Amino acid sequence: MTMIKAKYLGNMRVECVHQPSGATIITDAPVDNQGKGEAFSPTDLCATSLAACVMTIMGIYARDHDLDLSGTEIEITKRMAASPRRIGEIDVIFHMPDREFSDKEKAILERLARTCPVHLTLSEEVKQHFTFLWSK
Repeated sequence: MTMIKAKYLGNMRVECVHQPSGATIITDAPVDNQGKGEAFSPTDLCATSLAACVMTIMGIYARDHDLDLSGTEIEITKRMAASPRRIGEIDVIFHMPDREFSDKEKAILERLARTCPVHLTLSEEVKQHFTFLWSK
């Protein structure tokens, strides 16, 4: 169980502290929702969490199967929906490192995207698109 404390700072800004480590994240409302857009919005963090979770699950597999995924770069695009305002779609593009991966390894890594806890937690109404760009 992880303990996180959050404090409202005013002006739609929240400071979140991860109690075990002391790491801090500030969130801000986006400009299109009456905020300043000076930090991640809560929905930005949600979309980012999806990508980070997938990468973590892939990283566990890679470690256990002697694969090197270091240097993988990820692009995340979040699109909002209205009525009610919510995340409608998340695109996650993985730019895989320039290494030799077998077709089997590629298939397993791509399949893992749909097994991460964040993917499984988000409503089916949130469209999640995963794209893997393999260098070789």
